[in-house]
Amino acid sequence: MSARKHHLLDISGVRIHAVEEGEGPLVLLLHGFPELWYSWRHQLTALAQAGYRAVAIDQRGYGRSSKFWNPDAYRIHRLVDDAVGVVHALGESTAVVIGHDWGAPVAWTAAWLHPEVFRGVVGLSIPFSGRGLMALPGSPFGERKPDELHRELAGAGADFYQTYFGSIDAPIAEFERDVRGWIKAGVFSLSGEALSQLGIDFASFDPVALIRASALCVPHGSRLSDKFVTPAQQPNWFNEQDLDFFASEYERTGFAGPLCYYRNLDASWQDLAGHADKLLTVPAAFVCGDLDVCYSWGLEAIARAPERIPNYLGTTILKGCGHWTQQERVAETNAALLRFLKSIAK
Repeated sequence: MSARKHHLLDISGVRIHAVEEGEGPLVLLLHGFPELWYSWRHQLTALAQAGYRAVAIDQRGYGRSSKFWNPDAYRIHRLVDDAVGVVHALGESTAVVIGHDWGAPVAWTAAWLHPEVFRGVVGLSIPFSGRGLMALPGSPFGERKPDELHRELAGAGADFYQTYFGSIDAPIAEFERDVRGWIKAGVFSLSGEALSQLGIDFASFDPVALIRASALCVPHGSRLSDKFVTPAQQPNWFNEQDLDFFASEYERTGFAGPLCYYRNLDASWQDLAGHADKLLTVPAAFVCGDLDVCYSWGLEAIARAPERIPNYLGTTILKGCGHWTQQERVAETNAALLRFLKSIAK
């Protein structure tokens, strides 16, 4: 940790907290929800030791980065502008961008819209999904308006978690009851350890049935956490110290900004309408656990990736891994990322 440098970058008036390690070609790492730059703690060192300048940021609304009350501040173009601005603020003109969970659609979209800046992209957990940002059954590349699709997926009397999170008030009330407990149980419930106990083959299980049976479909009047499973003890890959770091940050910063990412799914879908048929031209790859719920939802998008990405370099599926790809499977994720970086080296 002592070799890392912390920066507070000014990106057109937006404060972005960036953590840097190593020297060489720039690799920008974007986290998801409920995460932070710290989600890349293992990748920063591995990339630095391999000869890269690795930089993980707190995306806007998170950690030490700027918070905004206007939900429009969290539309996809604003998030992409932050990524581009970080590259330039660090004195670079190009970078490879890698994202996990919400960081993946930001990374994919940044490379899609700005191939002059991002010379390669890797998504973890969520495949390239076009204007839809997050591939879902029946809408691999944003063919359906998100809000309409979410209602259909959830069925009568329930909300898909993305709709629930976008409502802001109810999820904040849920989180604030016990921030540390929510993160502890929420992270474990989407991990390979928890999901392997269900004995489900996500690649063959009906994805809509999976959504409706999971914690990610919230019956009206219920809480998302009602279906969470709390571990008897913290797994090695997300130990008490790790949990303490996440909990202390969210107790300090709250959840309003991160939830606005979900609130803007429809708006971002509208914003990207003019790009719907454009190809993602830079080299790209995808890494996902076979027990990640997003794997089931994204199977069509994964299979059809070469249609939308002519320079697609392949998919890596990590057996027994859940949603927290780079934290659950450090060595395998690092190896996949370094293979990709080596393959596009100039």
